[in-house]
Amino acid sequence: MNKNLRNSLLMLAAGAFVVSCADYNETDNFKADPDPTFVEPYKDLAAVKSYIDRATYPNLTLGTTLKVTDFNKQELAHAAAVTNFDNVAFGTTLMSGTIVNAKGVMNFLSMSDLLDHVEEIGYDVYGSPIVANANQADDWLNLLTAPIEIQVDYVEGKTVNFNDMAVGAYDGTIEKGKASIVKYDNQNVLQISATPTPGQVRIIEGFDVDPLAKFTTTFWARADKDASFDVNFSGTKVAGSGPNGKWTFKKDKWTKVVVEAQSAEGVTEGYLRIDNSRSAVLYIQKVQVGYYPDNHRSQTAEEKSDTINYALNAWCEGLMKINDGRIKSFDLIDEPIDVKAEIEEGILDLKHSTEKIFWQDILGSENYAPAVSKVASAAFEKYEGNPAELKFFISETGLEDAKKFNSLMYWINIWDAKGAKIDGINAKLNLAYSEDAATQEANKASLDNLLDNLKSTGKLIRLSNLDIKYINADGVSVLASNITDEQRQKLADYYGYVIKSYMTKIPNDKQAGLCKGNMSDTSDPVGLWSVDSKSKDWVRNATYEAFCKALGGN
Repeated sequence: MNKNLRNSLLMLAAGAFVVSCADYNETDNFKADPDPTFVEPYKDLAAVKSYIDRATYPNLTLGTTLKVTDFNKQELAHAAAVTNFDNVAFGTTLMSGTIVNAKGVMNFLSMSDLLDHVEEIGYDVYGSPIVANANQADDWLNLLTAPIEIQVDYVEGKTVNFNDMAVGAYDGTIEKGKASIVKYDNQNVLQISATPTPGQVRIIEGFDVDPLAKFTTTFWARADKDASFDVNFSGTKVAGSGPNGKWTFKKDKWTKVVVEAQSAEGVTEGYLRIDNSRSAVLYIQKVQVGYYPDNHRSQTAEEKSDTINYALNAWCEGLMKINDGRIKSFDLIDEPIDVKAEIEEGILDLKHSTEKIFWQDILGSENYAPAVSKVASAAFEKYEGNPAELKFFISETGLEDAKKFNSLMYWINIWDAKGAKIDGINAKLNLAYSEDAATQEANKASLDNLLDNLKSTGKLIRLSNLDIKYINADGVSVLASNITDEQRQKLADYYGYVIKSYMTKIPNDKQAGLCKGNMSDTSDPVGLWSVDSKSKDWVRNATYEAFCKALGGN
């Protein structure tokens, strides 16, 4: 065992911890010596996972959830996980949204480190979802499916020649100040006065604008002294090269001014407005406007399909190459079911989006799981994975609701029929213990009904997020800092009920495991370990004992 790791564990075990001579569970070359988290009255309990009767429950595993960074530190959380649990899951931290950047570059460094360590100590990892709707490489997918740049021709637009207008009042829009047609430099021009109020005059208008098109407005202007002014194209202020973004030119010289801009969002009426300063009277000779149409086109359905299939293959290729056959169980798809939209009465649709790229929107709802499982399976086998060991799960939350459960099974049956590899269901729990007797009976009934429904699928069944909140008689969550020993024991007993219900209701050959959400208390009393408020040490509590007893059949 690494000397630094052993020393760090001994340091963590010092102080309030009581050293036990019990032979704590070893995992090949790794042993937490001593287990870093035990005190009276639970110091003589062994590692939690050691209580599972492997002969009777050959498929039952006990897992927990950690962040990659916490695992790779190889400190207290790592030692508690490896010593007490069969495997560890990393939630969203091994998904494409964390690993793939906007340009498609994949950074597997943290994953490589943890898998090398896991292989060294003979430990197991449960794989993060391969695809989902959240925590995906959205910037990369958006880049890949972005409109394609095409060549476009310049389109001639409107022209205004003030020399064709009679001297007198200007019939264009004057928002502020004064403007008129005057005789100047042997021709009729538009004059925009500087006093008494700086002018805001539209020198060309009355044409349609497309917010995606880039317009070019050209005009000739002159002043009797150096001048500066602002330009506004259809609601967009266009910066010039002068101080403070002004447009400037020298006196006594006709100057060609070229303004390139797009209209402001929501504006459809085209115009170019001169906002004159008090510094000079402006004279405008001639104005022309034209545009380059949007030089992008949306990808066709076929092109998007090719693009997304490329992305799926690239992601699975990179993932499975780093994995090298070491992770054998994955969530294939995470939380695919919508909460409201129905495809028919009583059956919820898959999630869809008009704002983001969802895999199923391109691959097709019915081909979603078949396509992903085919690509992921092929990549797993290509990189030293034994296909006989590979297991894929569909993970979903809220399956206590009959409508959501039935909808999930509707889609799984379609995917199965189309050849998808779906070995099991990973039911993500959201449990609470209530001091109100009626509510608690309803909680138990809901859990039992869920387990009966899961059993009926004939699939492997995994329960994850096994964290239970404590709700008092007033319906208020009890914090970990305030929970009493009596309340903690009631909570622990309910953990035992959940574990034993799973072990009795789900057939032994369909038990894919239980996964704890948090090993130690958060703000809620969800842990097998409490956290000492001063030392921050982990201390075994009644839930630890409840896990040991329930897994041992007591």
